Order: sequence, then structure tokens, then C-alpha cells
Amino acid sequence: MGQPAELDSIDIAILRELQRDARLQNKELAAIVGVAPSTALERVRSLRRRGVVTGFHATVSLDALGRPVQALLSVRVRPHRQQVVESFRAFVLAQPETVSVLHVAGPDDYLIQVAVPDTTHLQNLLIKRLLSRQEVVQVNTLLVFEAISQSVQLPIA
Repeated sequence: MGQPAELDSIDIAILRELQRDARLQNKELAAIVGVAPSTALERVRSLRRRGVVTGFHATVSLDALGRPVQALLSVRVRPHRQQVVESFRAFVLAQPETVSVLHVAGPDDYLIQVAVPDTTHLQNLLIKRLLSRQEVVQVNTLLVFEAISQSVQLPIA
């Protein structure tokens, strides 16, 4: 793991505001955090250069996309070797239902968040695609009733 970036109070304020609304104009951002527009622009560029800000994204409603049913799939793969892991990860990321993939330690190897139209679709995803893969030896499914994300991430003091 790399060293955490050194961030001062202005960097943190900029991060907070950009995570709340990445569409802020530079002039608006500068006014909110109390710096000159040129300072805000250079600070954002610095945050990007240092890898603190990795991109700007639109947040979408999975319900509005016709994918109201979410589940977490804990998956065990064997053998747990690099080629198998890379192939499995590529397969999972290619599935249109995949929201996120976590490679984890513990009894299972992956936690996969999926969003689907209904439970029949989920069942077909599990049986016809996931469980048909040779390296998949076990899948546990957790149905998600509510998903809440923390939209603003800052350093822990």
C-alpha cells in the first residue's frame, strides 16, 4: 500500500465539495472553499496528478435503469491462481448485471454486487452463467433490502 497523500484543509474542502457535486464550475468551487479561482484550479490539478482524485462520475439510479433487485454474491474459486483469478475477474466485470467486484480474504474469494430486474433474472445469472464456470466451487447469495453509500470520502484524522 502506498503512503497517503498529504492533504491540507483546502484540499479536504475541495474533495468534499467535488464529491458532493463534481459539476461545480471552478469559480463556484473557489468561492465555496474560500480561495482564488486560480488556486482552486491548481489544487484540483494537483489532486488529480497525485492520484487522490481519480475521475468524475455521474451517479445513476439502478431502479430507473430497470434493475431494482440487488444482491451480494460471495464466490469461492479454485484453484486460486493468478490466471484463474484474472479470467474470473474479467468474466464478472463483463456481465451487465455487475455493479462492483471485491477480491477478499476469508472463506470466499470474491464479493460481487449485482443489480437485476427481478429474482428470476438473478437465478438465471447464478445458474446459467456463474455456476456453470469450472473454477466456481461455491456461491452464497445475499439479497440486498437497502443499499446506502457514503458519498463523501475524506482522510481519517
